[in-house]
Amino acid sequence: MNTPQHFTSIQSEQDFHTLALETFRFQHHSVPVYRRFCDLLQVEADTVKRLEDIPFLPIQFFKSERVLVSERTSQKVFTSSGTTGNRTSKHFVADIALYEQSFYKAFQHFYGSVSDYTILALLPSYLERGGSSLVYMVDALIKASGNSDSGFFLNDLDALIATLKALEAKKQNTLLLGVSYALLDVLEKESFQLKHTTVMETGGMKGRRKEMVKPELHQKLSHGFGVSKIHSEYGMTELLSQAYSKGGGRFHCPPWMKILTRDTEDAFGYVREKTGGINVIDLANINSCSFIATQDLGRVYADSTFEVIGRFDNSDIRGCNLMVL
Repeated sequence: MNTPQHFTSIQSEQDFHTLALETFRFQHHSVPVYRRFCDLLQVEADTVKRLEDIPFLPIQFFKSERVLVSERTSQKVFTSSGTTGNRTSKHFVADIALYEQSFYKAFQHFYGSVSDYTILALLPSYLERGGSSLVYMVDALIKASGNSDSGFFLNDLDALIATLKALEAKKQNTLLLGVSYALLDVLEKESFQLKHTTVMETGGMKGRRKEMVKPELHQKLSHGFGVSKIHSEYGMTELLSQAYSKGGGRFHCPPWMKILTRDTEDAFGYVREKTGGINVIDLANINSCSFIATQDLGRVYADSTFEVIGRFDNSDIRGCNLMVL
């Protein structure tokens, strides 16, 4: 079966719908574990006419199965951080160029040219392990910025603070991107009134600090850095695309990505503008699976923005019998 059109060809909602169905048929035919999952649900390719008809593969499969087009080999394997005693997810990426195209184009879509920014990255928990797709993306963006001040700061917070102050003094457009607990560590050393810096958090406390709800976290970060809004990035090991929030906790997807929310009591039903399980369509993920049922809880709004509210407790996952292949 021929590979569907490139995800960057999408110009309209109809284009997305058409390409999503083409991608489903391709992956139903070419990704063995996804085909077995569809067979278990008794879903045949020719019966799927709407996005809501497409089976979404539970994200847990990436911990136990090789989710990859049968005739492809992986150029790169991304792994999740995981927790002690749990297996990590593995995303076998057959074409790393697709990931690069996706994150470059998404960044440009939301923020303009990466060369307009100095990028300061504070991702210690990701750098301390191998295989992070986030580190791969940020490293590529740092290099693409072409700015000698761009870079990673592992544990040298004093160097980061000095660089940030120097860039502010030069009125340099800067992106400070960091994991939540590390950004809070910075604010324990220094407070700011940033005028030329965008602050973006990329996730939670990773066991380093007490978890807090997003509004509380963003309030602390906004006050400490002296900015009106905290930006956020929503991505995961199993995807090749990211959504971004420019404040207020509402995420926007690039044209080739969409969020649906499944009913928390019925994995095959959908809800809108109320809390449900987040299902992701990522059409850049052509050689793996573009239709993933995550363990995140969220809400999709009429304008297609979404917010992330929390996570399912493992005991709350419905349809666990579907995990048995």
